[in-house]
Formats: sequence, C-alpha cells, structure tokens
Amino acid sequence: MASLAHPHVLVSDPLAKPGLDCLATAGLHVDVRPDMEPAALLRCIGDYDALIVRSGTQVTADVIQAADNLRVIARAGVGIDNIDVDAATQRGIIVVNAPTGNVGAAAEHTVALLLALARHIPHAYDSMRRGEWNRKAFMGTEVRDKTLGTIGLGRVASQVVRRAVGLGMKIMAYDPFVGSDYAANLGVQLVSLETLLCESDFISVHLPLNDSTHHMLNAERLRLCKSGAYLINTSRGGVIDEQALLATLDADHLAGVALDVFTTEPLPSDSPLRRHPRLILTPHIGGSTTEAQYQVAMDVANQVIDVLNGRSARYAVNAPLIPSSDIEWVMPFVSLVETLGRFLYQYQPMQVESVELTIHGPLADHNTQILQAAALRGLLAQVTEERVNEVNADIIAQRRGIIISELRQRHHYERFENMVTLRIAAGEQSASVRGSILGDEPYIVAIDDLWVDFVARGHFFLSWHIDHPGVIGKIGTVLGQNDINIAFMHVGRRSPREDTIMVLNTDEPIPDHLIPHLLRIVAIHRACTILL
Repeated sequence: MASLAHPHVLVSDPLAKPGLDCLATAGLHVDVRPDMEPAALLRCIGDYDALIVRSGTQVTADVIQAADNLRVIARAGVGIDNIDVDAATQRGIIVVNAPTGNVGAAAEHTVALLLALARHIPHAYDSMRRGEWNRKAFMGTEVRDKTLGTIGLGRVASQVVRRAVGLGMKIMAYDPFVGSDYAANLGVQLVSLETLLCESDFISVHLPLNDSTHHMLNAERLRLCKSGAYLINTSRGGVIDEQALLATLDADHLAGVALDVFTTEPLPSDSPLRRHPRLILTPHIGGSTTEAQYQVAMDVANQVIDVLNGRSARYAVNAPLIPSSDIEWVMPFVSLVETLGRFLYQYQPMQVESVELTIHGPLADHNTQILQAAALRGLLAQVTEERVNEVNADIIAQRRGIIISELRQRHHYERFENMVTLRIAAGEQSASVRGSILGDEPYIVAIDDLWVDFVARGHFFLSWHIDHPGVIGKIGTVLGQNDINIAFMHVGRRSPREDTIMVLNTDEPIPDHLIPHLLRIVAIHRACTILL
C-alpha cells in the first residue's frame, strides 16, 4: 500500500524506549515487531517508510526490492553486515548507523577484560564459588609500566588508549592510516605490526572484518607475540584464527586471552574455546550498557526523523544520489578510484599524511566530490569499520590527520580522454597510480612515473628491476615450478637497460614465502603482490 501521511516506521529488533518515544513525539507511526520471520518481513516491508534494526534482522536484497516506500534503514549500532548496503543504494535508500553511541562502552569493556586477565579475576571467582581459598594460584601482574599495543587506532582504540594512559601504561599502535600528529597527541608510538606483536605485554585488537583482516592474527603472527603476553579482542571474531589461537595457548606461548567476539555467534556450546583454562569469554557485550543503548537508540531515531523530513543524516553510510547531470560521467570512475586506493594501500604501505586526487580531461567539469570519498574508501577499507562516503570523508580524514585535496586538469592525454591520478604521501615518501576507463573496463595506466596498461582486476605480482635479458624468464620459471599460471604480463620502462616495472597477472595468488626467493633473482630490487 502507499505510504501514509504520517510516515510508518518498522522497528524489527529491540530498541531502547527513549528512541521509540522520540519517534512517536516526531509524529511518526511506529510498529515494534521484534523477532519477525524473514517471510513476514518480506510481506510487510512495502508498508513502511523507515526500518530500524540491530544485528538480528537480515535486510537482504530481496527485502529491499520489496520495500517500495522505504527511504531509510537505520542500524542501532556500528556494524552493518546484516544490511545489503549496495542494494539499498541502488534503490536510493539511505542507510545510517550509530557509530559513536557505544564507543565508550566498548572501550571500558576492553579495559575491564585487560584487568581481568592481569588479575585472573574470573578464575579466582570460580575458585571461591567452589569453596576454595587458593591465593597462590592467582598471582597477577600489574599493568602499570607495561606496554599496550593496539592493532588499529580508530574510535574505540583511541578511547582505550586514553584509559590505559591513566593506568600508567606505555602505548604503541599499528594503524597505517593514522597521521603521526594524531598518534602523538594521544601519546602513542606508531610501529609496524611485527614490532607491536614482539614488544607488547598486552595486545588489543580493534579492526573491521574484511578480506584483508580475516585471520590477520594467524599462527605465524601469533608466534611473533611476546612470550607471556595477553591478547584481547572486542572488535570482530574472524580477525583471529581461533584454531591457531588455541594451539598457541596450548603451547604456553600466551599467558591469557580475552574474547568478546567470535567467528561464529552465538558461540557453539561445544566450542573448545569454552573449555580452555586461560581464556576469558564474554558474549559480545562490549556495547551493552544502559547508557550506550540509550545513546544508540537516540542517534538512529533522530537520523530517521531527519531523513523522513528531507534533511541530511549525521551518520549516513552510503552516498546520497549524484545529480542526474553528472551520473553518466562520474559513476564509472567511482569503482575505479576505489580500486586505485586499494592498489596504493598494498603497493606502498606508509603512514599516510596526504591524499591528492587529480581529475584529467572533461570529467573535471563535473561534480566529482564522490571520487574523493571513493579514494579514501579504497585506502581505509582495510583499517576502519567506518563506511566512507562524501558525507563523512572530510571528517574521517581530519580525525586521522590526513590532508585530502583535489586538482583539476582539463587538458587530457592523447589516449585517455578522462583519467584520474591518486597520490599518497608522508614526508618525503610518496606513491601514485593513474587509471582510466577503457571500453567500460577499469585500467591502471601508470604506476608512479612509469606508464603501464592493464585491467585492474585479479591477482598481481609487481617487480622493479634494471632492464636486461633473462629477468622475465627467471621469474616465469620460479612461478611455473610452483604451479602458478601467468595470465598476462606488462612491462613499463623509461628506456632500454634502465629502471623497469613488470606487472604479472596470475591465475593463483603468489604465496608470501616465494617473494624472498624471487628477490634473489639478479637485478630485482623490489617485489610485491596485490589483489584487486
């Protein structure tokens, strides 16, 4: 049925009462229907102008397709894994979340788990409940003057740092996309992931879950941890390889681990994690405080009201519609620029201080603000849970100490009528990549100052060497011996016998352990693998 004069809001997961009252006070008709079956949601969603969910409701593409009147989907929390954001964007539905409401709660829970590990509080409690009095079994360690390493330095991690400083801890962090000034203001030393793992007494994980971070803490990296260190994860379960974690604990390498999140949730009752004596487990309650739930509910309620009244949402996670006059020109370059960002993230890891986007050709005459957001999204997707778009790109960049700028050059190169150049820099270090759309395909056409020409999709191996006979053949031999098939090769060079970059597209990923072997080939001075 058509949307009514008073917009209808469906709340399909529990929401704190102040949020519901806020919606009603604004004149909205609110239906609270928690625990709906998927089929029931599919049948009724067409009646509503807004949908508010938490983590329980799955807002699939089918649900969105049936939502003829839906204008906004609000997630009362941070994660939006249960919402098909792409499908919503295609239908012009704004998706919002509440990324700040439970930050303090999550940070406090992280510190609580840290202290519980240091003083064996849960195990001492269990012992007392059993009627025991065993003081010697629970000798603890003080956190004062110990080193805390945070993997990630986003909102929650920054709040953890502030609390840990108050406890007298020394802080180091790994986050390639946080400015040095921002870290220094927090009293944090930025280090490599390997250094953090080797030197931290306590390690706290604060990462989104995606292809790059899945099992980031695998068996190899867990073995790098300082012997006797403690590990805490309140971010996403899949970031840690749970089987490797159990093996590391069984080997007495880690003194203890605290987990609030798990690969599978709810955690199965027969999970071996439940039985390990050096594990502290909580059921994903990092954001579960009265204050956090109040703030989250109010955040999403106010944003729903804003969107239904034609105003901008404070925490929109997908882009507003591009002006119709610019859609045909700009949209093909959105995914290209995001791909260029992903390329640079893998190609030249650095503490990024500035991002510069240059638009070449007639494209420069159009509204390309969304391309800045696409560039940041490609660069930051692996290190932040925040969805980056033109609504929040400047804010996120500013918070991370990154200066972003856009240049326009209306002249164009002979072959590329429209082209974009993305450059990142930190001090004297910089890297750039150029791309264009050729025949509806995204192409990378230059890396730094060397011209290349390849479709930006798939597994790639890049090597830098002095151009002379035999190098390509030697690389091909090594890959062939390891059953890695080359799909195509492209070479860019300044001139014969000088610096050369070779780009190989392979059908299979090249394992990390082969890189040192390839580097031993005469004249190769750098190599890396990239997935686009």
